[in-house]
Amino acid sequence: MLLAALSAVMYAADEQESIHKTLSGARSIEVDNVFGSIHVIGYDGAEIQMDARKTLTADDAERAEAAKREVKLDITQTGDAVRVYVDGPFRCHCEDRPSFRSRNNMRDHGRRGYKVVYDFELRVPRTTTLYLGAVNEGRIHVEKTAGDYDIENINGSVQMDDVAGSGRVYALNGKVSITFVKNPERNSYFGSLNGAVEAWFQPGLSADVRVKTFNGGIYTDFQTTYLPTVAAAAERKDGKFVYRGNEFQGIRIGSGGPEYKFENFNGDIRIRNRGQ
Repeated sequence: MLLAALSAVMYAADEQESIHKTLSGARSIEVDNVFGSIHVIGYDGAEIQMDARKTLTADDAERAEAAKREVKLDITQTGDAVRVYVDGPFRCHCEDRPSFRSRNNMRDHGRRGYKVVYDFELRVPRTTTLYLGAVNEGRIHVEKTAGDYDIENINGSVQMDDVAGSGRVYALNGKVSITFVKNPERNSYFGSLNGAVEAWFQPGLSADVRVKTFNGGIYTDFQTTYLPTVAAAAERKDGKFVYRGNEFQGIRIGSGGPEYKFENFNGDIRIRNRGQ
């Protein structure tokens, strides 16, 4: 019994594997991760270079073999779109091919006696469109890209440094921090449920900003004017009109422009000026 216990403890050590992939002709990439981090760096090259580190931890040899059978890294390219998808029994497979917005199609989180973590490092052409998602035990970090983005982390932070482009960024349980080298030219969204949201914009920003927080403050370095509250939307239900209020407060920075929405529940919102 003692030998069996010692063997199980010894086997619980990590097994690691490195995966490298070079992808040509891609204009967008989706990375749909479960356990682990995603780090993306924009560069002046023409190919996507992906390095993934796989770490497998299991209770015993049987559980390790099950992990190798059940958890797969699918890498596909359709035209100019690349998809990197961590698949396994933790996915519900509710659709034949889940869209990015339904990427958190997770089912039970019951204990399986193993865990497989993928940590991704990617170098992408600067204008690549990014669709990035992670669930547990990792952060998402993007640097020096200029393409549009849709980024979501469930239990971790999202950090973007020296980026351009427009899009959506959300961290359910983590901080959102972004610094722009060029202000977004189209409508964008930045949010968190439990974490601060901070964005640094270039001087001369002109935008219409909608902000909402429940337990936190709203701060900005820019001169602002107030915008009228958006009228409540009406819908007919059971023979009655039901009005749903819009809880976002509106401010205008500069002469106005694209709409930026900032939203969180527990945390501050800070709209900063990189020139100060």
